[in-house]
Amino acid sequence: RLVGHLMVPLNRDPNRRAIDALAPVAGESYLEVGFGPGAGLAEIGRRAPQCQLSGIDRSPAMLDLAWRRCRQATAGRPPDLRIGSAESLPWPDASFDGVLAVNVAYFFDEGGRAVEEIRRVLKPGGRLIVYVTDRATMRHWPFAGQSTHRTFDEGELRAMLVNGGFHPEDQALTVVRLPFGIVGWIAVAKRPAVAAAALSA
Repeated sequence: RLVGHLMVPLNRDPNRRAIDALAPVAGESYLEVGFGPGAGLAEIGRRAPQCQLSGIDRSPAMLDLAWRRCRQATAGRPPDLRIGSAESLPWPDASFDGVLAVNVAYFFDEGGRAVEEIRRVLKPGGRLIVYVTDRATMRHWPFAGQSTHRTFDEGELRAMLVNGGFHPEDQALTVVRLPFGIVGWIAVAKRPAVAAAALSA
């Protein structure tokens, strides 16, 4: 719980940048992968009233913190928060207009299953927003070694998205510069609104 409270100020800038890219709209449905203490989902709820918030996280300790924070931000509309992993999302295909993943791709599997699952639950035309801190910055963090974190530069972030099913032309990456010399990346990956097969028919 203490770590969860500490995560709120540490992730404030990355969350804000990522949610700006998400551009939430009232009435849409959003999933956060790795919701932590729920600050990101709560901010989406404040920006887009009457949206449906869902989230998945591995930590039961985060569930209570996130539930309270999100319920306050959504005017009583209960969020759908679950314990689990990105590699096996418990929602049907095409469930969400947007998916947010801030500072969690470090723990995605190398085989691409997590990104495949995220793409599966996106509606046609939906977007995935990923924030990661650049490898060159993380190299100076003693808690973020190769044994615990998968780190990224621009090329490897693009490759992760391609490996999960997002074509290069459906991606846009932006470098972001945060306080204390932190450099990160915001990736926007969209699921095409019309299937390729339909276009060729």
